[in-house]
Amino acid sequence: MTHPVLSDPEVRRAGLEALNERLGPAGMIRFLRMFDPGRGDYTAERHQWLDPLTLDDIVRSIENRRMVKE
Repeated sequence: MTHPVLSDPEVRRAGLEALNERLGPAGMIRFLRMFDPGRGDYTAERHQWLDPLTLDDIVRSIENRRMVKE
């Protein structure tokens, strides 16, 4: 089945209509309230966490976790 290419506003409208049809107005609002895009810059924060680590650090961490599980 081929679907037409929709603009962003058209996709948003169709999505809201589908949610409303399936969940009703209250359910649609509950679903939309669950969405949280988060805050901050994950990529920059990830570099802060991971850049200082060496390969030896990572291997040691994996080995420690394996020992705890055993």
